[in-house]
Amino acid sequence: VNPAYTLANSKEFVAALKSVKLSVAFSMKEDETSTETTVAAAAPHYLESWGDVAMTRRNYSVMQPTIRPLFDTKQFQEALLAWTGNITSYYDFLKGFAATSLAGKSWNQAVHDGFVVTETSALTANVSNANTAATTLAQAKSSNFDLVLYSKVGMGDGQQANNPWLQEFPDPITRVSWDNYVTISKADAEKGGFKNWNVANGGLNGSYATIKVGNATLENVPVIIQPGQAKGTLGLAFGYGKKLGLKEEMQVGVNAYALYANLNSNQSATITVADGEHEFACVQLQKTLMGRGDIVKETTLEVFNTKDAKEWNPIPMVSLDHKPTAATEVDLWDSFDRSTGHHFNLSIDLNACTGCGACVIACHAENNVPVVGKSEVRRSRDMHWLRIDRYYSSENTFAGDIELKEGTSGLMNSIDTFSGMEDPSENPQVAFQPVMCQHCNHAPCETVCPVAATSHGREGQNHMAYNRCVGTRYCANNCPYKVRRFNWFLYNKNSEFDYHMNDDLGRMVLNPDVNVRSRGVMEKCSMCIQMTQAVKLKAKREGRLVGKDEFQTACSAACTSGAMKFGDVNDETSDVAKLLEDERMYHLLEHIGTKPNVFYHVKVRNDK
Repeated sequence: VNPAYTLANSKEFVAALKSVKLSVAFSMKEDETSTETTVAAAAPHYLESWGDVAMTRRNYSVMQPTIRPLFDTKQFQEALLAWTGNITSYYDFLKGFAATSLAGKSWNQAVHDGFVVTETSALTANVSNANTAATTLAQAKSSNFDLVLYSKVGMGDGQQANNPWLQEFPDPITRVSWDNYVTISKADAEKGGFKNWNVANGGLNGSYATIKVGNATLENVPVIIQPGQAKGTLGLAFGYGKKLGLKEEMQVGVNAYALYANLNSNQSATITVADGEHEFACVQLQKTLMGRGDIVKETTLEVFNTKDAKEWNPIPMVSLDHKPTAATEVDLWDSFDRSTGHHFNLSIDLNACTGCGACVIACHAENNVPVVGKSEVRRSRDMHWLRIDRYYSSENTFAGDIELKEGTSGLMNSIDTFSGMEDPSENPQVAFQPVMCQHCNHAPCETVCPVAATSHGREGQNHMAYNRCVGTRYCANNCPYKVRRFNWFLYNKNSEFDYHMNDDLGRMVLNPDVNVRSRGVMEKCSMCIQMTQAVKLKAKREGRLVGKDEFQTACSAACTSGAMKFGDVNDETSDVAKLLEDERMYHLLEHIGTKPNVFYHVKVRNDK
């Protein structure tokens, strides 16, 4: 809890706090509240602590620590028990208290499951005053904007603003990292004089705004024009604008809590243009597919149920000896027998992907991917091995984009049509597509490397020999999927890490099973080969075969929606082998003939 940061009237709170003779703040790090109290007590991280939570009346959850406390810290609950003269440990206290909420389960079972569902009836909400509230809101919206304060998927409420993984994580919708900003509809932006524009180095710039809510004012708030946003609304994320307990590079954004009056996330606000321009760290400037339906394939539920797969998932055709031939029947190189041993594939279902980004963070943590900072991200030097592309439709639907593209002929008509298709519709459809190294069986990167630093393994992975790489970057230039990353700097050699990462804390950040790359070396998704090797070695030690769907990658293990499935396609019982035969399956840019080991499933949209 950090009320000096999260309260709209934080100045009044701090003034009142100073008038108290004794005040104690339990905090994991220095923050706005702990610096104003009489005593600042070091508290453990939530992953080092026991706890419980009841999100609803029917669900009781138990939180257990994942690691012993790294420092000599004391949990707030432990101190509270000691102050009240109770010598019981908080663990025993929690265990005794939880006994009344376990609904017949044992304590060990509740800890194992993480939650208990009780039989308590759910509360019903009284909505008798809904009409009055709606009238009040309509009156406010008639003259001002409706400001919605929200929490970003990555940053949340700001408690983990010191985590650079979350700072560098691009927002799934805006694709901007290292910032919060006010979002506004295109119509309101044009009316109010707000702009976003691309600059020569590939960066995104935008206007500043001044936002007023009652007597509170936020100045120099960056503006992002958001397709699909309702007219008359503004959006601003919590969790930014912190100054204490953070490095200077991480003190980014504005504090939206200043507008959080009466703890209400919906406020009536006014917005005006301010002087200056803001430099965003945006990882995707292309907003639409411009009718290229072979990248993100989708169809409607009606078409999916009534027509043959060739209608909604056609196989691309190429020219062979001046004859149209299915791309799947053409090989650039001699094929190999891959039916023996393991052959790994990754399935991505576009129906299930929500763009949450859990896979991106999991990949970052598992594979020692460096954080490069805002200025480097702005130069398109981000190091994420896995990205989630977000596309809007330029018409009201993606199907409308394809129809418009196919109905255009002639050079001048095409130029006008495609220029217009660069901008999203005012109310577009949205699609997410995770993209990583496709581990092509006929990989273009392998044939251009002059030192054989990248090569193909017998089990389907595209390997990188880091100590062979001389940094020509030919592979990145020849990759049609643009998934290779180059180390422009020696990111691990800084004051935070001891030599060879022998510092007791610094080495805990890194995965010892994954090599830390150096400057001048190319890197990319390895399909978590260290995890597949660990599974094979464990099965070998135990004298057994690898179990069904036992293989995992960091991204597939972290995906909560089940969009990513990893496994051995030579095991006919595995999920990924069955998904490979599904009629919705397709490969990205299949007409190029790279024969990827990552495949996608057509998105089926219910438009009724």
